[in-house]
Amino acid sequence: MRCKKALDQLDDYYHNVAIIMLGEFEYLLITAAAGLGDDAYGAAISEEIKTATGRKCSLGALYTTIDRLETKGLLKTWMGNATAQRGGRAKRMIRVTPKGVLAAKEFYDAVTRVSRGAAWAENQAGGSS
Repeated sequence: MRCKKALDQLDDYYHNVAIIMLGEFEYLLITAAAGLGDDAYGAAISEEIKTATGRKCSLGALYTTIDRLETKGLLKTWMGNATAQRGGRAKRMIRVTPKGVLAAKEFYDAVTRVSRGAAWAENQAGGSS
């Protein structure tokens, strides 16, 4: 019975972990994938993140994060068709789930709320420096 109680507590732990807000990179990845729509796969997402942030991300970090987000139910992946451009290799395609859309929206809303009143947010809104 003691083991059962420990497992119940573990379920509570993972439940609490699932509701923690996204991290910055997770948010960028989900947002890039959503923007790419049906064309979302690793290299395209990486390029979108680089274009938006000016920072390069490794494909290893990207795919580790994709795996984590898929485990959380925020993304769905599948293997697309093989293409000659990729030497006959298939792309791992990515789609944001409704749960992923909600998590990204909650992150965006939280950042927007906490930014109110910050000097850089005020300057952006007012258009002055």
